[in-house]
Amino acid sequence: MLRLLLSLSLLLAAPGALCAPHRVFIAGDSTAAEYGPERAPQAGWGQALQSYLDPTVWEVRNHAKGGRSTRSFIDEKRLDAITAELQRGDVLLIQFGHNDAKFEDPTRYTDPAVAYPQFLLRYVQLARDKGATPVLITPVARLLYDFGSLLDTHALYTQAMKQVATREQVALIDLNDSSTRWIRALGEQGARPYFLFVPDQNKADGTHFSTAGANAVACLVVRDWVALQPTLKPALKRDIDCEVRNAGQGADASKPSRVVHERDIAITQPGPHGGAGPTTAYPFFANDTDLPFVLRKRVLHKGAGIGLHPQHKDEIYYIVSGRGSYVLDGRQHDVAAGDALLTRTGSLHALQQVGDDDLVVLLAYPR
Repeated sequence: MLRLLLSLSLLLAAPGALCAPHRVFIAGDSTAAEYGPERAPQAGWGQALQSYLDPTVWEVRNHAKGGRSTRSFIDEKRLDAITAELQRGDVLLIQFGHNDAKFEDPTRYTDPAVAYPQFLLRYVQLARDKGATPVLITPVARLLYDFGSLLDTHALYTQAMKQVATREQVALIDLNDSSTRWIRALGEQGARPYFLFVPDQNKADGTHFSTAGANAVACLVVRDWVALQPTLKPALKRDIDCEVRNAGQGADASKPSRVVHERDIAITQPGPHGGAGPTTAYPFFANDTDLPFVLRKRVLHKGAGIGLHPQHKDEIYYIVSGRGSYVLDGRQHDVAAGDALLTRTGSLHALQQVGDDDLVVLLAYPR
């Protein structure tokens, strides 16, 4: 453990300590690989990794290649290509397992009990010999359900990698665990847009990712990498708030999260505050009186408006569509889709629909 902590400390010194950026290399398979625009929407998580990291601090070198195992990646001299570039202070992310299980193909198959750990050690030792830090990443989960249960197709390889990490004191990102929880939280149907289920391309692939899935899985990788070494945080360019512990219903089961359809709550009303009508109001979550805010939608049909009135709470209008004439503290403003209107406590305001199209407004204010 001391060796691991010392290696990480040297590696992840303050970003300003070096002129050139640190480099992170990826050795892996198709789930991490790069894909050109002709393969869209297919993408690997390694392809999305740089978007999370400041390139002046961390530079991603993605050597992952589709169809490769720990064995074939080495036999094809792909590890040699990394060796030629790898330097002290770099990181080597190592993720294999999908193709190591190809029992029918001796050029790729590795026995999880013997050969797989042995090949992993070659990657680990290479990094250490170069003064770089190896990080093992367990194989990412597949979207494969059977009778309502998500199948674990990598169990033996995940277990073998964890044993290598423990025995050799290698940093480990358990992507199999985090991606399994991520898929379960999305659910079988909810997870499909993150994988290659593309009817227009006649694809139904629960192994490889869409662009959305690649970004989500890269977030899982970076989040756990930061957990290993918090000094990475200053180099982040995007949030990594993608933790998934369970698929629950919020902290309080009596107050469930849910979806409301506006067609079920529409109310026809005259214009509020002395305004003309007709209008259609949508009081979202009106019965959830414990919420600290109110969200409403109001459609001002032709000629309708919200009359002039004093504001007793801070309030925001957002114009979704249409055009209107807005008066705020005696000053008139032409407003249209994309405009946001902030009215502070004590101000006077009014909104009148203009033109032939409905004026659609979202309203938000504290309860």
